[in-house]
Amino acid sequence: MSPRRSYDQYCSAARALDVVGDRWTLLIVRELLSGPRRYTDLHADLPGVSTDVLASRLKDMERDGLATRRRLPPPGAAFVYELTPRGRELLPVLQALGTWGGPELGARRPTDAVRAHWFALPLLRALEGEGLVEVRLEEGDFHVYAGAQDGPAYGEGPAPREPDARLVLDSEVCGAVGRGELSLADAVRDGRVEVTGEGTIAKVLREA
Repeated sequence: MSPRRSYDQYCSAARALDVVGDRWTLLIVRELLSGPRRYTDLHADLPGVSTDVLASRLKDMERDGLATRRRLPPPGAAFVYELTPRGRELLPVLQALGTWGGPELGARRPTDAVRAHWFALPLLRALEGEGLVEVRLEEGDFHVYAGAQDGPAYGEGPAPREPDARLVLDSEVCGAVGRGELSLADAVRDGRVEVTGEGTIAKVLREA
């Protein structure tokens, strides 16, 4: 394994970039915030990354204490990568970057890839309270764990159990909410978000 490159500056921002400043590293963290992932799944949800670069970044993340690799018990028996507690601390960093980068999105370009769960972290900032929220977009379903202090921040596909709230909306509204251009409560009041469920989050949104 090659030694980690460094800016050699006695500055916490520079030290942080020594660890996460390489291309693809933070996007790998974004994917692993959903919980343990197999290498093949990571590669599928990071369009544009080469297998060599992905393998190299994952090894760097293991070395730097951001991620670990383990084998699932039978019958799975596959290796998965998952974030360490130190790696999970990057959630607010990614959310802050998403907020800052929101104005750069503009209209979706023909070359832009999209995955439904890429809307999870921006939407998570807009949810108040704690609970499991399922989100349905035309691009697919995902779920988020609002208020979660540890464990996955979100997951792909429908919620693993009956959610506290279920939201049905389109990606345009989801993006506007995530960027802070539209509050989730206003989107619900305007009929742009359909809310179902009996949890506290669903009730608060319907009554806002």
